[in-house]
Amino acid sequence: MEKLVAGGKQYLATIFTNKEVDYCENKTRRSEHYAARFAAKEAVLKALGTGWRDGLAFSEIEILNDELGKPQVFLHGKVKEFFNRQQIGQVSISLSHTSEIAIAFAILEK
Repeated sequence: MEKLVAGGKQYLATIFTNKEVDYCENKTRRSEHYAARFAAKEAVLKALGTGWRDGLAFSEIEILNDELGKPQVFLHGKVKEFFNRQQIGQVSISLSHTSEIAIAFAILEK
């Protein structure tokens, strides 16, 4: 993840939204926060059963924290359209990270 972050904001914009970049860039261990969000986006796509294909983009899945720090999923573009077609009403996400690993899981509810 550190190599990806070193690629600069233009490269990061292909994966993360502006709000996610702003959040991670303001953290001391920013690579860890980017890695956790990357893992969360992948978890959402895997829970859908689609993976990263058919025009679904990581940048259309946004992971932001609420005022208490709870991560929340916001969907945009083709990913949001796909969720609506599948009648998925709720996405719950959990993520965790250390200096060496990042993990996440997603639960989709109709």
